[in-house]
Amino acid sequence: MQVLITIMEGAARVFAGDFSGSTFSVPADDAGSPAWVVTPGGAWCRSVYLCGALTEVIETADVLHCRLADPTGAFDVVSGGRRAAITEQLHAIPVPSFIAVTGTAQLYQRNARVAVSVRPGYVQVIDRAVRDRWITGTADVTIARLEQLLAALEGNTSDSRACSVIRHYGLTRDRLREMAAMAEGALASIRTVSTAPPATQADISAIILDIIRAKSGPRGVAVQDVIEEAVGGGYTQDAVLAAIGTLVTNDDCYQPQKGYVKPL
Repeated sequence: MQVLITIMEGAARVFAGDFSGSTFSVPADDAGSPAWVVTPGGAWCRSVYLCGALTEVIETADVLHCRLADPTGAFDVVSGGRRAAITEQLHAIPVPSFIAVTGTAQLYQRNARVAVSVRPGYVQVIDRAVRDRWITGTADVTIARLEQLLAALEGNTSDSRACSVIRHYGLTRDRLREMAAMAEGALASIRTVSTAPPATQADISAIILDIIRAKSGPRGVAVQDVIEEAVGGGYTQDAVLAAIGTLVTNDDCYQPQKGYVKPL
């Protein structure tokens, strides 16, 4: 893990639920560096370090669009062009898998709206324990940033970055509480998984198989659609991913293409 640790030095940790709401871009001081993508939660992102579940991979021409999910939402990871090695590496990773990504945050206009994505520079397959440590660390820094924003909102600091975030997003105490609850919910999701009795896995797998059968079409069903359906029923993303892995291993379903599953 030493290579990954070295690469991610100085990279921002941010949840998908925060990053995906970004509409604020600040040019870098030096012309050769990418602009900052500034999130509603006060993260200033150029280089980012992300961990989550790779749940979807779609290839369009020579560009790969990947969905990297954490307990708060999903990142759009886009690779292509001159980054052939990274693109090939992402294409070879089974879906779903836990991965770590370091990359560059990007904000741009798409169809008259602002969109954000991450251009990967380094990718590594990881295990659940690494992903869980990332969630814990990201929750810690998220809460610290929110406390700084609250201090600026109450006039207890003149930090220029915090003040600019408050002005741009029109932040209120209620909005800060919502973002704090998002971070706390991410922490709760890994605590739930760690304390869940192993005997429930068979029951969860049966429920997930029912969802796959009900939603499956000629191409099967997208893993992300299965996750969203099951999470709406009260199951955690991790439990759903584990169940899908069990179903594939037991030949109850298979993957006809990247990011899709289909019952046998």
